Amino acid sequence: MKTKLSNITACTISALLFTLSTTTLFAQDSKTTPPAANGYQTVTIGTQQWMSENLNVGTFRNGKPIPEAKTKAQWKAAYKNEAAAWSYYNNDPANGKKYGRLYNWYTVNDQRGLCPKGWHVPTDKEWRTLISSLGGKGKAFAKMKTSTGFGALPGGERLYKDAGFYKKENIGFWWSSTKNDKWNAWYHALHFGYSQVGRDNGGMNTGFSVRCVKN
Repeated sequence: MKTKLSNITACTISALLFTLSTTTLFAQDSKTTPPAANGYQTVTIGTQQWMSENLNVGTFRNGKPIPEAKTKAQWKAAYKNEAAAWSYYNNDPANGKKYGRLYNWYTVNDQRGLCPKGWHVPTDKEWRTLISSLGGKGKAFAKMKTSTGFGALPGGERLYKDAGFYKKENIGFWWSSTKNDKWNAWYHALHFGYSQVGRDNGGMNTGFSVRCVKN
């Protein structure tokens, strides 16, 4: 039986996350940069340069389309075939403009590349480096949502279990490119009620947000 996604609803992680305007003053451990990745705003934190927006693309780097899975049957079929798929939260394009799209892990792992040239989906180690450079789990949460320009957003998820949409404006989830086992990969999350950053591994057929980091 395929391993299910761990439920972090009652775990770690606080109140609404929001993006920062370009006029916001940023902490000393980061600096903003002009759009440098296909129009995406970016931010340098420590030694890393990150997109400060969730990814919202419907094609791979080579221009090939990523299949949109609107129905539950389509989302589940992508898992059965270990194939790439994306969705807007609640299939509403307005959510894509604010929160980006939700991608299954097969999209993240596709050899055609999800991020623009010169960028990639961060590994679990790169995520942990980000958290460490912001002072660890306890301090990183506040900085990721307010003072560094990372602009963390609570985009929710498309759950592995029933292909339903959950937790928008409550939890933000981001894939890493690192797999844990045949059916699960590592992700990081910010939960508004706990003011901490969480890390876990979850089913590859779950839809999470994606951030890109500079090569």
